[in-house]
Amino acid sequence: MKKTIPLTQEFFDEITAKLQVMMTEGRTKVENEIKVAKEYGDLSENAEYSAAKEAQAHLEKEIAEISDVLNRAYPIDMSLLSVRKVDIGNLVTIYDYEFDEEETYRLVSSIEGNIQANKISIDSPIGAALLGRKKDEDVTFKTPAGVAKVKIKKISK
Repeated sequence: MKKTIPLTQEFFDEITAKLQVMMTEGRTKVENEIKVAKEYGDLSENAEYSAAKEAQAHLEKEIAEISDVLNRAYPIDMSLLSVRKVDIGNLVTIYDYEFDEEETYRLVSSIEGNIQANKISIDSPIGAALLGRKKDEDVTFKTPAGVAKVKIKKISK
């Protein structure tokens, strides 16, 4: 399978570790819950058993989803990133004309995007507009609230 999802090494490691915990501790916990629930008797009227089986289905679905992402993902090699123009993985400091403030964001894939962590997706309006741009360029892009304009102040790794 071709690796098509670029992730920061930090996020790649984080979801790899999460998957490992889910496949070991998570499965063991759910299996124990099912075992205990079976001891309560008639499975057709056993709420604890139904809840444990539901938890197991949810866990297995999440394991499958993360496994699929990891099968298609690769960690971005930060040593290969250029700081000449914005690319996925770069830290970009921008000046927002409307709010008269500077912000620094890391450009990431949509799977990793998290505005609270200052990680913006390359599929977002601002992320898409920043891609390929250079330091000191003004960038205009559409948002749900209208048109926004920022200036690229710095590009780093």
